[in-house]
Amino acid sequence: MGVEIKESRVSEEEFADMADFVFEYLSASVQNEDEGGRMRWYPWHSAEYRHNHILNVVELSTEIARKEGADVDIARVAALFHDIAKLDAEQDVHAEEGARVARKYLEAHGDYPESFVESVCRAVRDHSYQGSLNDLSLETQSLIEADLLDKIGANGTALMLLRMGYEARTHMDAAEMVERVLERGQNAADRVESETAQDIAHRRLKRVRWFSEWLDDEVAAIDLDEIDP
Repeated sequence: MGVEIKESRVSEEEFADMADFVFEYLSASVQNEDEGGRMRWYPWHSAEYRHNHILNVVELSTEIARKEGADVDIARVAALFHDIAKLDAEQDVHAEEGARVARKYLEAHGDYPESFVESVCRAVRDHSYQGSLNDLSLETQSLIEADLLDKIGANGTALMLLRMGYEARTHMDAAEMVERVLERGQNAADRVESETAQDIAHRRLKRVRWFSEWLDDEVAAIDLDEIDP
């Protein structure tokens, strides 16, 4: 199964220019905030983290799209723009705002067919869709699955453990935090539809389960209430 004709081919140079634009846009979103950006004190709400997340989603969506027969150009460009408005728009409208920014950029740079621009913007706009992924195009499905998968596995675990420090937790809370990653990962695995995404979810959940088992073996569960003063 595959796409018969690709109306547009985004060169690596064009894609690199898009990536630079996205990072500059995210950085400006933070700098323009009087208080340093929305929830700036959490590192995963910084321009650097958000850009890294976007690049992770680009890589994952490209893999899923290629293996599932979707248009790779549409999937990876949509992935690049999907969270561009995350730091300067409210959560419930960041997808629509991201689609607006993507359209403005694509129409001003290069000579992309309207069908390509519309497909990219539709995927960006719909990436927060909560219904069945089978209702969407393969490109949008690839993007949503990639977005879900980046929040689980080793990366999701590292971020959750980093959060412990910002919440003044000790390492003895690690098992609880990793359990949250497992729950999120299982929810993602239950939602993704493509065989490629399911395989990735399985591998990532397996790694988190290994880490959870190591924690159980090596971190003593100390109940401070039972220790005599």
